Amino acid sequence: MSDTELLLEPKANAGEPVRRLEVFTGAGRRRAWTAEQKARIVVESHSGSESVSAVARRHGLTPQQLFAWRRQAARRGDVGEAANDVAFASVVVASPTCEERSRRALPGAPMIEVVVGGLTVRVPPGADPAMLQVVLRAVGAVS
Repeated sequence: MSDTELLLEPKANAGEPVRRLEVFTGAGRRRAWTAEQKARIVVESHSGSESVSAVARRHGLTPQQLFAWRRQAARRGDVGEAANDVAFASVVVASPTCEERSRRALPGAPMIEVVVGGLTVRVPPGADPAMLQVVLRAVGAVS
């Protein structure tokens, strides 16, 4: 297609109408996202309710751009707990004292102790996971 075919008035002898016309609107520059907007979109992409690509499309981004923002946030440590509601607790492995051994139902049986603030939860072997979850949530709400 020649340059003259893209004009609004075609050549006199061509006899063909204009085939294609492109109109560019807007400022034609890159969008500027604030740090708060980026953080909100990154946290939304970690929610797990929809794919990262779907979140990117909804906000007018390419998935590659959103994945880059997620990597940057992970490097800075901005997302972690806010995105997944997951946190790690420090673990201390210590030998039980004589007093602690005497309180156990079965001597020498392994036990898990969860200490949150001033509260201690001791989990014996074979404890019901659903009940343990309820107890730990209650302890978390108190602390």
